[in-house]
Amino acid sequence: MTDVLDDLQWRGLIALSTDLDELRAEMAKGPLTYYCGFDPTAPSLHIGNLLQIITVRRLQLAGHRPRAGRRGDGPHRRPRPSAERQLNSADTVAEWVERIRGQIEPFLDFTGDNAAQMVNNLDWTAPMSAIDFLRDVGKHFRVNKMLTKDAVSARLNSDAGISYTEFSYQILQGMDFLELFRRHGCRLQTGGSDQWGNLTAGTDLIRRVTGESAHLLATPLLVNSAGRSSASPPAAGACGWTRR
Repeated sequence: MTDVLDDLQWRGLIALSTDLDELRAEMAKGPLTYYCGFDPTAPSLHIGNLLQIITVRRLQLAGHRPRAGRRGDGPHRRPRPSAERQLNSADTVAEWVERIRGQIEPFLDFTGDNAAQMVNNLDWTAPMSAIDFLRDVGKHFRVNKMLTKDAVSARLNSDAGISYTEFSYQILQGMDFLELFRRHGCRLQTGGSDQWGNLTAGTDLIRRVTGESAHLLATPLLVNSAGRSSASPPAAGACGWTRR
């Protein structure tokens, strides 16, 4: 169960991580429950998401228990470095969630002792009032630290600025990890290296609320020959993808 970390490192799939020795020790105790979330901001995943799906699959093949599914819920979405994302209707987002679910499920095994499970963050965000959110979750975050995150910093220095909706994304993603920690015993979250600031929001929140530690693995960002992310529209004449 711990050899999978060596395999991922050999393949160049670990760009950032929390303490790998501690994670290795945690895995040595037995199957670990882990999570990877996907934002339904389009009707289909892109090639960069494939690194995440394959990583999730390899961890399951090593005996660990995956949880995968919806992370964004419309306003709950990762800010772009340059401009505000367009909000989509609830019906559109729900349709995209189902399409993305259909793209992820064929890669996972939903039977056996380490069966995969699809999760939906609406299960805990939808019933929560704004007052409860601010009192129980928001109080654990410090604005000065939130302002240092790369995506937020880039937007603050741009003409577009940043709305409170997108600024709060890291709080909501952190809450997702906390809820999965509580409900599923989830101890590891994976994501792209461009998500690192939001990923650490979850481990910080878990430590503040429960006093326990959790782990992170971030895969390299997949970029094309022009240095653009695989989630971005391709530049004219650009082709081929590489890890960064």
